[in-house]
Amino acid sequence: MISVHEAKEILSTNPLSLPDTSLPFQKSLHHTLATDVFADRDAPPFHRVTMDGIAIQAASLKANKRYPIEGIQAAGQPQRSLSNSNHCLEVMTGAMLPKNTDCVIPYEKIRLLDGMAEVDSAQYSPYQNVHLQGTDAKKGDRILEKGNWIHAGKLSVLASLGHAQVSVRQLPRVLVCATGDELVPVEQPPLPHQIRSSNVYMLESALKDLGINAKTAHLADERQELKEGIEKALKEYQVLLFSGAVSKGKFDFLPEVFRELGVDTLIHGVNQKPGKPFLFGRKGDCFVFGFPGNPASTLVCFHTYFKTWLSNSLQRDTETPSAILADEVVFNRPVTYHLLVKTTIREGKIWAVPIKNSGSGDWVHLSEADAFLSLPADATVFKKNEVFPITYFHKDNF
Repeated sequence: MISVHEAKEILSTNPLSLPDTSLPFQKSLHHTLATDVFADRDAPPFHRVTMDGIAIQAASLKANKRYPIEGIQAAGQPQRSLSNSNHCLEVMTGAMLPKNTDCVIPYEKIRLLDGMAEVDSAQYSPYQNVHLQGTDAKKGDRILEKGNWIHAGKLSVLASLGHAQVSVRQLPRVLVCATGDELVPVEQPPLPHQIRSSNVYMLESALKDLGINAKTAHLADERQELKEGIEKALKEYQVLLFSGAVSKGKFDFLPEVFRELGVDTLIHGVNQKPGKPFLFGRKGDCFVFGFPGNPASTLVCFHTYFKTWLSNSLQRDTETPSAILADEVVFNRPVTYHLLVKTTIREGKIWAVPIKNSGSGDWVHLSEADAFLSLPADATVFKKNEVFPITYFHKDNF
């Protein structure tokens, strides 16, 4: 039985080789950048007005002074020029700061009457309410780094920089396969000895969060059917995710079928709870993940192992956040304990509140958790206020 750390080491030395591909930037969401992205011009590219109002020369400012209005500088229009230092131009948010002006006074601080703008106060300084050119970035600055995960904010950056096409890592072809004769389709009323299939949809949804549109299948607990289905899948997909049939039961045929099909099983059994029977293997360039069939085991193993492996394969930037344990936990087994928790923010810190449940098959209480803490195997008492690594089930980046 290997440790969680040893399992992750094996995963890290068996990445999937994924080529780069070029996509329209609108389709690059949830992909990983394959190149650095640089600013093609200053940001902002001009002195940008940040409030609707008037633009003046700050040196001319006096309390209760009236400024004749020469015109309007709107956003999206070429830069206008103030012809008289004792005049002003109306300006709109996002517009270029007019030439010969260096200060913007918002409408809320002036009175407009008969083509004049009267200023109440002289308490304004040069470039007040102006976003100076190049403040955020200079032309040639690196804005996004290779390995960044493209979320909505980064998609906006790509558009702002004019990257109509983006070089990204190609995402793998994935099949999610449920096993078990006890499973029936969601729309079918189950008999007393049956349950509705759910793990396959959980995994399919989790993959969509990563930008992967997986195919799904169901294989019965029948040895020959399993073998034929898996043999075909090994040729068509780069990654196979299985839920169930990897433990020690009489009908847990997957490990044996994998051996017969030439799959090299690199991991089978990890010193952890839940998810002890986790399996990982490969046949050439096709990788196989076998998750135990209970919902919490499946989800924890997916996030602990598959996401770690995928990030490594994509050469994606990752971080390991932590959270504060909100209540003392006692666990008297020498294994890594993946504790289901509900997170909350208090005074800017992440707190993890343990979720009481009746085991890894308890999907009712699993739905209350948004993450899990990984508690080390070398302790049995985990005290309130201690800090531990946390893995989120639902997060914008990973």
